[in-house]
Amino acid sequence: MASTLHMFPDKEAIQDSHDSYMEETNKNNENVVTDYTPKLDMEFGSEQEAYDFYNEYGRNYGFSIRKDWCNKRKVDGVVTSRQFVCCKEGFRDEWERDGQKTRERAETRTGCQAHMKIRLDKKKEKYCIQSLELSHNHVLHVSQCAHMMPSQRRISHAQALEIDLAYDSGIKLKDSYEFMGRQAGGKDVLGYTKQDHKNYLHSKRQRELKYGESGCLLRYFEKKKRENFSFYYSLQLDAAEQITNIFWADAQMIVDYKLFGDVVSFDTTYRTNKEYRPLAMFVGFNHHREVVIFGAALLYDETIESFEWLFETFFEAMSGKKPNTIFTDQDPAMAKAISVVMPNTYHRLCTWHLMQNALKHIGHLLRGENGFRSELNACFKVWEEEDEFLSAWDAILHKYNVCDNSWLQRLFEVKEKWAKAYVKMSFSAGMTSTQLSESLNADLKDYLQSDYDIVKFFTHFDRLLNDKRYKELLAEYNLRQKLPKIKMLSPMLVQAAKIYTSQPFLKFQKQYEEFQGAYVKECIERNSSHEYIVSFYDKPQYRRVIWNSLEHSVSCSCRKFERCGILCGHALKILDVMNIKVLPKKYILKRWTKDAKNEIVQDFNGQEIIIDTNLEFTTRYKSLCPLYVKLISRAAECEEAYKIALENYTELNKKIEDVMRRKSDLCQVDNSQENPLNEDVISAKGLKKKQGCKGKRRIKSSIEVAIKKKKSINNHHPQANQHLQVVTS
Repeated sequence: MASTLHMFPDKEAIQDSHDSYMEETNKNNENVVTDYTPKLDMEFGSEQEAYDFYNEYGRNYGFSIRKDWCNKRKVDGVVTSRQFVCCKEGFRDEWERDGQKTRERAETRTGCQAHMKIRLDKKKEKYCIQSLELSHNHVLHVSQCAHMMPSQRRISHAQALEIDLAYDSGIKLKDSYEFMGRQAGGKDVLGYTKQDHKNYLHSKRQRELKYGESGCLLRYFEKKKRENFSFYYSLQLDAAEQITNIFWADAQMIVDYKLFGDVVSFDTTYRTNKEYRPLAMFVGFNHHREVVIFGAALLYDETIESFEWLFETFFEAMSGKKPNTIFTDQDPAMAKAISVVMPNTYHRLCTWHLMQNALKHIGHLLRGENGFRSELNACFKVWEEEDEFLSAWDAILHKYNVCDNSWLQRLFEVKEKWAKAYVKMSFSAGMTSTQLSESLNADLKDYLQSDYDIVKFFTHFDRLLNDKRYKELLAEYNLRQKLPKIKMLSPMLVQAAKIYTSQPFLKFQKQYEEFQGAYVKECIERNSSHEYIVSFYDKPQYRRVIWNSLEHSVSCSCRKFERCGILCGHALKILDVMNIKVLPKKYILKRWTKDAKNEIVQDFNGQEIIIDTNLEFTTRYKSLCPLYVKLISRAAECEEAYKIALENYTELNKKIEDVMRRKSDLCQVDNSQENPLNEDVISAKGLKKKQGCKGKRRIKSSIEVAIKKKKSINNHHPQANQHLQVVTS
């Protein structure tokens, strides 16, 4: 120990260092208070005042302080005496130096005796310095490092709010700290270090998870439920009362599904958390052809039972409405659950996933230059008539000698789910694959990470929802700001431009342009209908278009209107032949119009859904915010104006607090948000963990492991779904 202290200078050298340090500091900064040296019998109004004084002295001198022992009165707990010491006081315990740790901490204690002891004077009710030692046995810090000393580092309430805001916005810790340092005028002015920033966020996560993952999950759902009674969530418990599957949908999701839920893309290929749970999402198109999310779930596994529970829960939240068409990948468990829960829904397979699956099973044929790929692709997208498709498929099998290929045989058994000759009979809103889900999965990488806890997951998932909904708001703005470009003046195009949103109008205008090059090859007249053979000048393919004179209806063999909700050029040609110059109302699908959302939607309880339950508050906030932002921006340009704004803020703040206090006295304060979660809500004992899941990256699609999964689907976690409970709200 003596040898350790020998390396430090004597007291005279330390005192000289202290004097020169203070002289240099005062010379560089005229605003520094020079009389911060403590003296015996100096008085302070409170213990905190004494601490702040000694801490400021330490900053100027070059050492950090900490609180040592204290004595308190047993009656009222008032501190009667306290000692403040240098942070290098004492020595590390022997058990902390045993050398057995893989990462040994550096020595920081030197047994420094510098201290300031205060005692309460009962007569004066003030604290006075009773004992004092100013000498140190260690090298002091330079002034440039004063902000790094532990006692000088403190995150203020305002800074904590900014850190929380950056955290909730998905800004990385490094970028957030760099920005705040620049905003404050330098990292030395900021008042805390990057490690303090990191520690604050760690403590924040610990506080958020104090009720455990299941408790935090339920508190989040109950909070959403209080904010809007149309919020829906459901949890499935196993026999051990652990949460297996989780589903939720907010009010906006329910409204969007009511309006645009005719076609749904469903996908579970994205793993988002350390429990390796698949994130399942129901996704679709809105009237701007922007992605909308109808509902989301965190699943424990991908078995038939889990999918059945999820689909039934989803439709319960959506008041029983089922989609006309659903797109999925080639997952056998998913297909079985769809056939059970929604037998009348047209189940389509994603063509992109089918081609990826084909690479796995018949990759030797697809990689060759024999034309197999183009011929197989034609079966997916080109042949529109059943006899054409069957002939082409039979030709492929014999030409490439793959009649006995088991994968092609299984693919042909579900041809109604992918071949254009069959899928053209169902409405798909122009969708041909799970492209929406794949696009959303790509976006999820910017919002979610595999190591997020349950609280952070929902925080950033809400960010994803808000950004997607803001895109819809931006599309609404552009719809009114940017006029559609009409390429030719005609009553029908002018009408379509007024009715349709931007993307559907462009698709309609393309069909209208094609109709200009269409001609009627043949007309077959019947009693109440005429059959026209229509073709384009640059295309050998023709279409049969039926005109019903009694119903004033038109239908084309390409079935574009039935598939996409937009009339094709063939049908438009016959309307022109019939001298119909504007679109009949029956051929204007509301889901593509500007008025698509002008509808009252009821939730699962039969109540009208109100998206913004705080509409009055939001309106007032949006009204005041830009006014005051402009005001303070202007006031910041001048010192005198800044002082005026600051003085008036204090007075204004006092008046507002008085008003809010009077209102609080008149109204009963609702403390339900602060109370612990009602134990009657659910008795979940935690989230069920999956064993042996170490991956944190996004894994491959389930279709790429379909064969392996098919073999293990019946024995994978055999007890996971027995005696399940469901809690719904």
